Amino acid sequence: MGASTTRTERTDGTAAVTRPETGNREPGRAEAAGESDRAVTPAKRPRAARRPSVWFEIVLVGVFYAVYSAIRNAVPEQRVQALDNADWVWRAEQFLGIAVEDAVNHAADSVTWLILTMNYYYATLHFVVTVVVLVWLYLAHPGRYAATRLVVFATTGTALLGYYLFPLAPPRLMRGDGFIDTVQVHQTWGSMASGNLADMSNQYAAMPSMHIGWAVWCGVTIAALAKPLWVRVLGVLYPLVTLTVIVCTANHFWLDAVGGVICLAFGFALSWGWYGRIAYRLPRLAAATPARA
Repeated sequence: MGASTTRTERTDGTAAVTRPETGNREPGRAEAAGESDRAVTPAKRPRAARRPSVWFEIVLVGVFYAVYSAIRNAVPEQRVQALDNADWVWRAEQFLGIAVEDAVNHAADSVTWLILTMNYYYATLHFVVTVVVLVWLYLAHPGRYAATRLVVFATTGTALLGYYLFPLAPPRLMRGDGFIDTVQVHQTWGSMASGNLADMSNQYAAMPSMHIGWAVWCGVTIAALAKPLWVRVLGVLYPLVTLTVIVCTANHFWLDAVGGVICLAFGFALSWGWYGRIAYRLPRLAAATPARA
């Protein structure tokens, strides 16, 4: 028996024919049609993160650090301006009531084994821990690796602006004898900030502190992604210990650390804008590479 039709009268006097749904329409057809319509305009999804090849990554990180070091060391060493800026930072910290770096520096230097340990810590772990965390991310969290590595790149690149716009002498190079250069006094091996290797590094690129920028990145990454509680605790402690070391060795002011955290915040913001969410909320596994036709 065919479906009936009804006639209705429009307000303009013309007739309109309406056809009710047929009884033999398949269940779910309306829903399927709606889904089909929505499929035409899919919702915007976060950018898929893919793990690059290991050789590409080794070359990329190596080239990036080489370019960063070259630019950092190419910034003119504006000694007078850097010393004036150091005096200004020191006065600002005195005004804020946080200018205790000199007392901390002298106290640490009085304990030989402690300051020697800090000198070696400052010279080595800055690089070692950062590389270890990058490798761990690459192997264990491939889907989050590229986004998290972008944070480091953006943070480090932003720091170059600080080195150029605000040359700053570290406390150990300030005028007067208020601070102790612990590397020179104890002839510690490995630091490019003092001694025979000083000419290989820009001595007046203290603001912002990338020791803190990288250490906080490592700490946050470990605390956010590691499973064992003791590893997460180490992640939290690492930037705190690093902050203590850079102050005890007279390599940075407290405010240099603040500058490093600000650069890191920019790095996280850039990564979030590019991938559509915070790096640690991306899927752990990398997106599959589409097969070629």
